[in-house]
Amino acid sequence: MFWFMQGLCFLPTFLVIWSSSTFIISYLIALLRRDVDIVFPYISDTSAQPPESCIFGLMTFISACAGIATMYARYKYVQKLSEETHVVSPCLNGSALYVGMMSCLGMCIVATFQEITVTYAHDAGALIFFVSGISYIILQTVVSYKAYPYGCSRKVIAIRLCISIIATLAFFPTVVCAYFVNQTELHRDPDDKDYPYQLASAVCEWTVAFSFICFFFTYIHDFKLFTLQVKAVCEGYS
Repeated sequence: MFWFMQGLCFLPTFLVIWSSSTFIISYLIALLRRDVDIVFPYISDTSAQPPESCIFGLMTFISACAGIATMYARYKYVQKLSEETHVVSPCLNGSALYVGMMSCLGMCIVATFQEITVTYAHDAGALIFFVSGISYIILQTVVSYKAYPYGCSRKVIAIRLCISIIATLAFFPTVVCAYFVNQTELHRDPDDKDYPYQLASAVCEWTVAFSFICFFFTYIHDFKLFTLQVKAVCEGYS
């Protein structure tokens, strides 16, 4: 049996590969079409014009669906683990799931409303995605710590903690620096006064996005340990 066929590890594996491809493909298409500059444009800039906006929207929606499936599988795994060991409270486990679902909703909003067409809706979706996403990985780091030694090792817990810290620290420059950016077009001039703010904000935005991807990468080993089954129950026939 191949490693990706063990348990449910194909879920985080697909999520990591697909989400990475979403960002990279839209960036490469925008770059080849010369819609953006080569040096750290905003992620939203790489999906502002068709056809990259269409591809980004479709791939982001699929990523959101894969994220929901992965988060729910993680929730059910921790729930089953807690039934036998009582290491994680149902409230903490449920809160992590709901916050994670909010981040997926934010992804769908970002994918649906492009930056240059409906800016306020796009920015609101991005804020929901980042805030909820960071909250999710922090809560899951706490879950991992409380569930130890079940599920993952101390090394994995430490890695998740580092990723959570990096994502949290990178989020604040993303928002603060973006406040000072007066962006009216996708191409930027390095001589613009707000260019350093735009560059810092974009770098931190990419850092946060790939921090999420790296966090889900740490799920792969955990997801080898369990499977989910759907049980059909007939209530009777009239």
